[in-house]
Amino acid sequence: MLGNFEEEKVMCQEENHLSIFVELRLEECMRLSEMEMKEVGRITHYFPRINVAVVKLSDKLSVGDKILVKGSTTNLEQTAESMQIEHKNVVTAERGQSIGLKVAGKVREGDVVYKVLS
Repeated sequence: MLGNFEEEKVMCQEENHLSIFVELRLEECMRLSEMEMKEVGRITHYFPRINVAVVKLSDKLSVGDKILVKGSTTNLEQTAESMQIEHKNVVTAERGQSIGLKVAGKVREGDVVYKVLS
């Protein structure tokens, strides 16, 4: 059992870590709220071995667009560098199409894909 001084020191360290986490999370939320974004699709499948997501598009997306994939545990910001339809590279895809999108990290079915406008 810890003495009062040690218990207070441990609590203080835990609170300090929590406050740092809250500050970082707040900074991230403020940064995201300052971004202008438009929803362009949703993840319908993810192939983890090749880091490719299948995205059902609700709006136009092009190679070179900056995107944000957001979900309950996902927060991935990247540039759309490689897109395919039926195993053929495409530069632009339109609303209603499903594309294979190379992603920089793990995403999940149901995650929302946003195009970052600013």
